[in-house]
Amino acid sequence: MPLSHGVDADADVHDPDWSTRHSVLATARRTAALVNVLAAGPSDAGGGPVPGAVAEVLRAYGEKEPLDLTARDVEGMREAATLLRDVFAAESADAAAHVLNRLLGAHTGRLRLTSHGGGTPWHPHLDRDDDAPWPEWFLASSCLALTVLVWDHQRPPGRICASGSCPDVFITRGSGPERRYCSRRCATRERVAAHRRRADG
Repeated sequence: MPLSHGVDADADVHDPDWSTRHSVLATARRTAALVNVLAAGPSDAGGGPVPGAVAEVLRAYGEKEPLDLTARDVEGMREAATLLRDVFAAESADAAAHVLNRLLGAHTGRLRLTSHGGGTPWHPHLDRDDDAPWPEWFLASSCLALTVLVWDHQRPPGRICASGSCPDVFITRGSGPERRYCSRRCATRERVAAHRRRADG
C-alpha cells in the first residue's frame, strides 16, 4: 500500500520497486525515523531539526525531488510527530487504536485513491489533496500505515525505546518476542548497565 507525497516525475507506474519503497511497512518505518529526527524541538529555537535533516530522511525512504521544505513545514511536521508519538507509547492494540481513531477523526480527510495524475501507481491517501502541505501529508500517511499495522498484527505498531537514555521510537513486527529497544546498541547498553548494578549490589 504505497503512501507517497506528490508526483515522482521519474516514476514508472509499472516499476515494482516503487511499491516496495512506499509499502505500509516502509511508510511506518519512515514515520518512526521522522518522529525521531523531529523530536529535537522547534527548528527556530537553535539545535532543533532543520529542513535539510528532515529532507534527508524523506529521501532515504524514497521521496523524490524537489523536497522544498521550509522551517514552517518542519515545525508543522514536528507538531504532527508529537501527536504520532502517542501511538508508539500505546501499551496495547486497544490503546493504539483509540489514539489512531482520535487522530484519524481530527486530522485526516476521507480515504481516496490517487495516481497523482498518472505519475504513480494507484495508492491510498488520507490527506485532503494531492498537494497537501507536508505536515498534513506526514500525519495522514503515517496514520494510515500505523492503522494497517494494528489491523494486520492486532498489537501496537511500535514502541518507545525501553532504554532510559534513549527517546527514539521504532516499528515492531513479526511473531517472535516483542522488541523492547530501538537498536542492538541500546539493548547492549542496558544489559551491561543491569550487569553492573547486579555486580555492585
